Amino acid sequence: MNKIGIVVCGNSGVDYLKLDYPVKVIHSILNLDGKEYEDFVDITAEEFYKKVVNEPDVSISTSQTPTGVIAQTYESLKDEGYTDIISIVISSKLSGTYQGAKLAGDMVDGINVCVIDSKSVAHGEYYLVRRAIEMIKLGHSVDEIEKDLLALRENIKIFVLVDTLKYLVKNGRLSVASGFLGSLLKIKPLLHITEEGALVPLEKIRTTSKARERLLELLQEQIKSLDVEVFIAYTNNLEDAKELKNKILANHPSIVVDLVPLTPVVGAHAGPGTIGVGYLKRS
Repeated sequence: MNKIGIVVCGNSGVDYLKLDYPVKVIHSILNLDGKEYEDFVDITAEEFYKKVVNEPDVSISTSQTPTGVIAQTYESLKDEGYTDIISIVISSKLSGTYQGAKLAGDMVDGINVCVIDSKSVAHGEYYLVRRAIEMIKLGHSVDEIEKDLLALRENIKIFVLVDTLKYLVKNGRLSVASGFLGSLLKIKPLLHITEEGALVPLEKIRTTSKARERLLELLQEQIKSLDVEVFIAYTNNLEDAKELKNKILANHPSIVVDLVPLTPVVGAHAGPGTIGVGYLKRS
């Protein structure tokens, strides 16, 4: 009988959540002023944002999980008796982790590795992990799980409101149209994750308060006739996230709204003051 394991990248934020199935997490590396930290293991979200706020000129960069480390993770699951692996990773438009996870699968003999490009990030990845766990428990095959996850990822929508584009531009994580970047640097841009998994500008807004109002307006327009669950990913602004949650619930009192921290490696690109809001449309 097949035994299916799950691997997910730390960009998902699952380290901060409780899962009812053994899931192995591969972590990216955060570089602060030349010192390396393994995401979540060596530095938590709270510690990271406190440091960045207190030291605004700190040098920040990130690197994806080494392919060899991912291969070792697959090998460890094989040693534990797993016959198959579902590996769920951040959008290939945002990181090279997908390619690394695929290469690692080719390096390990004797176990079937199915790598899923989530075309998402943060809690969007978690939604796929949760569904994979549900399907494994119901006895579905890897092929059935893969098909379901590829369909499910189309039902995930994410908006991102950043306080500054400094971090996204510096690290090359923002796709922008020619001539748009200069004006974006002067305003509070509302961005979103496209169906292809890229992060692109959606609207140009002049103030933080108006940007949050517009974010709430867009969200409520999209979910008003849908069965959804919502998440809010916060950085150093938990109280703002709570306020936004209350506003969402005021109009949609029956839906689930989860508050989740944006893990340091993702926050290194988004910056402090960022709020991400997304939802899963239930089928």
